[in-house]
Amino acid sequence: MPGFDPSCVALPSAHFIQGQRIIDPGALSVSRPSDGTVYAELPMASANRVDDAAASAHQAFMRGDWSRCAPRERARIMRRWADLIEADIDYLAPLEALGSTRPIDQVRSWDVPYTAEGIRFFAEFADKHGGEVAATAHDHLGMQIAEPLGVVGAIAPWNFPLSMTCWKVAPALAAGNTVVLKPSELTPFTAVRLAELAIEAGMPPGVFNVIQGNGPLTGDTLCRHPYVAKVTFTGSTVTGRAIMAACAETGPKPVTLELGGKSPQLVFADITDIDRTAATLAAAITGNAGQVCVAGSRLVIQRALFEPMIARLGRLFKALTPGPTWQTGNWFSPIISSAQLARIESIVARSRDAGAELLSGGKRYERNDNGYFYQPTLLHVTDCHNPAVKEEIFGPVLTIQTFEDEEEALTLAEHDVYGLAAGVHTADLGRALRAVRRLSTGTVWVNRYGRSNDYILPTGGYKRSGIGRDLGRAAFEACQQHKSVLIDLDH
Repeated sequence: MPGFDPSCVALPSAHFIQGQRIIDPGALSVSRPSDGTVYAELPMASANRVDDAAASAHQAFMRGDWSRCAPRERARIMRRWADLIEADIDYLAPLEALGSTRPIDQVRSWDVPYTAEGIRFFAEFADKHGGEVAATAHDHLGMQIAEPLGVVGAIAPWNFPLSMTCWKVAPALAAGNTVVLKPSELTPFTAVRLAELAIEAGMPPGVFNVIQGNGPLTGDTLCRHPYVAKVTFTGSTVTGRAIMAACAETGPKPVTLELGGKSPQLVFADITDIDRTAATLAAAITGNAGQVCVAGSRLVIQRALFEPMIARLGRLFKALTPGPTWQTGNWFSPIISSAQLARIESIVARSRDAGAELLSGGKRYERNDNGYFYQPTLLHVTDCHNPAVKEEIFGPVLTIQTFEDEEEALTLAEHDVYGLAAGVHTADLGRALRAVRRLSTGTVWVNRYGRSNDYILPTGGYKRSGIGRDLGRAAFEACQQHKSVLIDLDH
């Protein structure tokens, strides 16, 4: 299908509260990363506007037309919502691609269908997990009843706006909660459209609300609001700590936090197809220009493969061509903002000053469109304390370290801060399973890198990479609370 004209996309620059758009004066400028153009002004939700949204969600929850409706009916509405999302692809896809890092072809083929299917997945939990009967004495009946929490505050990141909104919102709604969502101020618009489609699907007004704004004001106010019973967030570890503190100070209230990562990929010399492995390694750091929480940003490779692997990675990196997200083609994504681009440059410079050897990339693409594009970069590092090894860069920068034996590989793979994901590439099943047991990460992929599209496996981090889990049954259950009931049958 053809691309689109970025000047012709209608922007829902508004909050969405109680089933309708709420338009406030613009307070934040929104730029397109593909060419640096300011293309919209975004309202900033004040404390009063956050209160409006939270009150709307609270009132909807207390009415019970969602929280207490028949679970099968709740699931039916969510499935209808997913159908409408797919049917709206000709508007949603350009709206998503316009100001994000997601090329239009990828949004059409993956982001929109993945979002719709995720909603269907969680909808199926609505009438299938309601509690359990406990083992008690014969004259007692003991039960645990699963109930929704109330209002869930959801804060979504900018790197995959549609799908991350699904991760946060779908399990909460399936469990009977109401939601106030704050999308990233860098990618704010598709969330409003999703909320409008939810109303069209039959979701009652006030069940799904969207507020626009930044983290320090709008996000913090949402986390601290007394009506908010739980907060779910994906983003940086620094912001996650601030959210957890706010929830503790005003609650306590539960949180689900998927945070930073510095994920290793271990490659052993017994791999059977070096070209296939090289393609996997390259995709794990260049997908979305490395702006992925689980990006495989640390390559830990057996020394015998060092030279042949860097040659292959160099060729794969050079074959990538940057392009604006609104043009069709297999384009390499832009960096989300000028500030993030400058941060990547700073970490690479500090890493080289600390002894890292630049093998490829290491600079911006030379372009005349003012887009924020950075070349895929490979750094050879021998010091585990190098900034490129220690810090989450969130860009297309891959470090490479070598090892002699399995024990050294596992030692190099360990990180003292992050534990989100890891990859192991080997033909030895025993070695793979030993690595799975040793790696301190929430996810380990073996002879692949990246999630499947079936939603069933939960995802989350060890250490400071987060708390709680997204996806799978765990995400649904984290949106419930359980009431214990004991009945004396002799009276």
